[in-house]
Amino acid sequence: MTRIMQVSDSLVIKVDAAALWEQVADPTQMPRWSPENTGASTPSAAGPLHEGDIFEGTNRRGPATWVTESVVTDSTPGKRFAFTVRRIGPRSPSIEGANASWAYDFEDLGGATRVTETWTDDRRKWPDALAWVFDHIVTRGKSFADFQRLNIRRTLTTLKDDFEREG
Repeated sequence: MTRIMQVSDSLVIKVDAAALWEQVADPTQMPRWSPENTGASTPSAAGPLHEGDIFEGTNRRGPATWVTESVVTDSTPGKRFAFTVRRIGPRSPSIEGANASWAYDFEDLGGATRVTETWTDDRRKWPDALAWVFDHIVTRGKSFADFQRLNIRRTLTTLKDDFEREG
């Protein structure tokens, strides 16, 4: 079976694209919506990051915790926020290598925004068999594509609930 290297999902949220982008482009806000992210440290106190900025994220899945270092690859106000995870580790991001990329695209629908979250598996050099074994261990029986499809849906649903409750 060929590995699925990218999954995405979209939801329409009744909020302005620029306001939504401003929050999502600030990784310190992600724990509000993500089922795994528990925090982030960024180069500035708060606010949207810019292309080239580097940030660290803390994460938890069951008893496992890890830290990532990511670089922002696109930060276009009201349109797109994307980053690539380039280091990972249990207590600090000490293991360098291609991991994953994440993107959030915002389509202004006039009074609402279609948000599309995309996960890309950047482990291109991993043999499919090794990725299959690793994925099934760390996700408790799923491929990363299937696992991330569920996480993306949870994140988008929580994001929608959060913003529509505020509005």
